[in-house]
Amino acid sequence: MKVLIAGGAGFIGSTIASACLDDGVTPVLLDNLSTGRIEFTRDRLFYHGDIADGALIDRIFADHPDIDAVVHAAALIVVPESVAEPLRYYRENVAKSIDFIEHVLRNGARRYLFSSSAAIYRPGEDFSVDESSPLEPTSPYAWTKAMMEQMLADCAVATPLRALSLRYFNPIGADPRLRTGLQIRQPTHVLGRLITAAETGAEFAITGVDWPTRDGSGIRDYIHVWDLARAHVQALRRFDQILPQDTDRRYEVLNLGTGDGTTVREFVEAFRSVSDQPLLVRETGPRPGDAAGSYTRSVRARQLLDWKPELSIADGIGHSLAWSARRDEVLED
Repeated sequence: MKVLIAGGAGFIGSTIASACLDDGVTPVLLDNLSTGRIEFTRDRLFYHGDIADGALIDRIFADHPDIDAVVHAAALIVVPESVAEPLRYYRENVAKSIDFIEHVLRNGARRYLFSSSAAIYRPGEDFSVDESSPLEPTSPYAWTKAMMEQMLADCAVATPLRALSLRYFNPIGADPRLRTGLQIRQPTHVLGRLITAAETGAEFAITGVDWPTRDGSGIRDYIHVWDLARAHVQALRRFDQILPQDTDRRYEVLNLGTGDGTTVREFVEAFRSVSDQPLLVRETGPRPGDAAGSYTRSVRARQLLDWKPELSIADGIGHSLAWSARRDEVLED
């Protein structure tokens, strides 16, 4: 099997590519390197360019007519940045994706795996969600994911495309073999800020402590990025079982998560249990676009993918710390 991975030099895309290679699937990477890293493409089939570049997409399919599926992991993902720069996010995440889908359809692609987000949900009273939960995006970033899903659902009705959206929660960790990890030296999500605080002695800010959760801090479903990548491979392997070619059902969504909600305060304590570095913590207000959070109660991924998370929060923290220590050896900046 051969797959085109758009965004294949980013954190998620490169980890999916590693999982593909380990499972005997050949990834073909496409990335404009706006946030992805050239180092993550070494010894892999790679095309440098934009998903909206039709001539480039045509060349990729001409070079690899045996591409069986497309994985779409190309997107800008920083919530506060999307609030400050909404037009940029709608252009990069939605407008260019329209062009991309047209290009891959023109080249005969029929299986489309979209790496989506659980940020589009309106959580229930207990902050849990499943695939039937109502949608209520709270940031331009989340809206771009919801718009993409609607577009894919509509395309699946009007074109030969079959599409599967994987909605996942908060990826942590790194490739356990440390081939790839977060490319950003000082990421803005919870674990990245914890590592930066521990390494520099700066304070870690818990952003938002008045949410109606069990301890006031935000609640999330933290999933190890390697478990996430394995789920994408399973979705590729089982694509025709989930969406058979000879049925009217041409679009499906699946949640990927651990099923366990973890608050930020609980995550901080987990970090302290893994790291031997001192940590200063303070409490402050939420960031623009923040929400209380959610976690999945879905069993659909287990049923349809024969998949479940195998790595713990402690594993994710440990692999992230190991990657942080090795990052500058891998990335040349």
